Amino acid sequence: MLRKIVAALILVPLAVVIIAFAVANRQVVTVSFDPFSGNMPAASLTLPLFGLVIVLLIIGVVIGGTAAWLRQGRWRRTARRLEREVKELSARLDALQAAGAEPSIVPSEHAPPPRLKLRPPSRA
Repeated sequence: MLRKIVAALILVPLAVVIIAFAVANRQVVTVSFDPFSGNMPAASLTLPLFGLVIVLLIIGVVIGGTAAWLRQGRWRRTARRLEREVKELSARLDALQAAGAEPSIVPSEHAPPPRLKLRPPSRA
């Protein structure tokens, strides 16, 4: 519920700004894809300015999202590997518990090992 309220508080003003931008920038612009001919371009596109800006923003978001997704591939691969290991270890632990065996990774209630006895450093 809180998530929907926060989303509405962000999206409604953003929509108002986008609509105001679109109304204020209705001029038609020509985008030329021909660097050699400025007067008669071979490839050009004519559209409203707000349409050009919105399309460029969408393309930027898609490119940025793709770059972030590709960069995080290593972490997703590691997460999948660790999830597999957790499932395997959980299955092994369940099998050990079903057999009545005490898992070897659980520390026992024995006394701690004796302290190490080290000789003092020799003075040369």
